[in-house]
Amino acid sequence: MEVIGFHHFWFAAVMPRSLYKSIVALIIALVCPLPLCAQLKKEVPAATESPSGTGQRFGEPTTIRFQVGAEITARGGACRNIRAMVAVPFECPEQQVRIVEEDFSSEVEQVNYRDVQGGAQQMVITIPFLQANVTARAVVTYEVKTSPVLPPDKALAETLVLPKRLPAEVRRYTNPSPYIEARHAKIRSLAREALADVPEDAPMWRKIEKLYDYVLDHIEYIEQPEDTSALTTLRDEQADCHGRSALFIALCRSQGVPARVVWVNNHAYAEFYLEDPAGHGAWYPVESAGERLFGEMKLTRTILQKGDNFTLPERRGERLRYATDFLTGLPTPGASKPRVKYIREVL
Repeated sequence: MEVIGFHHFWFAAVMPRSLYKSIVALIIALVCPLPLCAQLKKEVPAATESPSGTGQRFGEPTTIRFQVGAEITARGGACRNIRAMVAVPFECPEQQVRIVEEDFSSEVEQVNYRDVQGGAQQMVITIPFLQANVTARAVVTYEVKTSPVLPPDKALAETLVLPKRLPAEVRRYTNPSPYIEARHAKIRSLAREALADVPEDAPMWRKIEKLYDYVLDHIEYIEQPEDTSALTTLRDEQADCHGRSALFIALCRSQGVPARVVWVNNHAYAEFYLEDPAGHGAWYPVESAGERLFGEMKLTRTILQKGDNFTLPERRGERLRYATDFLTGLPTPGASKPRVKYIREVL
């Protein structure tokens, strides 16, 4: 180390400062042990890209334990043929989930997991018979890794387009759905008004951003006692996260842009779909409350479902904007319907 100290002062005396710094840095890199060099320069985790090849980027994930399930009690008499459906954390590009623990009482015959139209997953709890005043329990603990969605490179964003032929699983998000009246004349008229000063040949990214800003500028954020539809939001000029998302999605769909609701724990926001010039598609989120976030999502909240037009075999003929928790069961004569407590909490 004494030799290094000698040359340190000689370099400083005879060389330009910028060149001197470069040579000293090179000497340190060659001489320092690797662990020490790592301490001198703290590595910043690089953004990861979507495995789909879209170029969409994700930040460092947050990992939590998330518990879901149900406790079902037979009241006043026995019950039979009980089936409970419970929404569980959803696997998607920005979120990975795995089961780390299952807690099933002896009354539970089986628990299956099913996909719901590619936008949700449910655990289906089956209990053939439950004695009076007995509580059955089926609770699953998940490890959930959720990554923030980073905004695309500005140059890339300007090249994103609407696909000429939408994949079938995406095309369904261009149609009206419960609470999202995408084909209503008032929605179409509002979209034309919002885009009036946008050139026809402007990038699709800019057009969608204009729709987003229109909603933020004209719909005051106020918590609502119940979720509101796109038309109700437009009429009242106020809404919470759901109403703002519904109106933005309706405006997008009125212009042929696929868009859908993202349901997270105690919140909802929207995302829209575009493709890059190579034909790789991706969903880009927009925040509906708080900070203005277009094409990105900084917060890592547990994603439960994506979509707003579900059907379930247990609820035939119904269109559901959310694949809700649901219970069916037959009480024996004199008994009441079984009572259910749904469990959904961060540990």
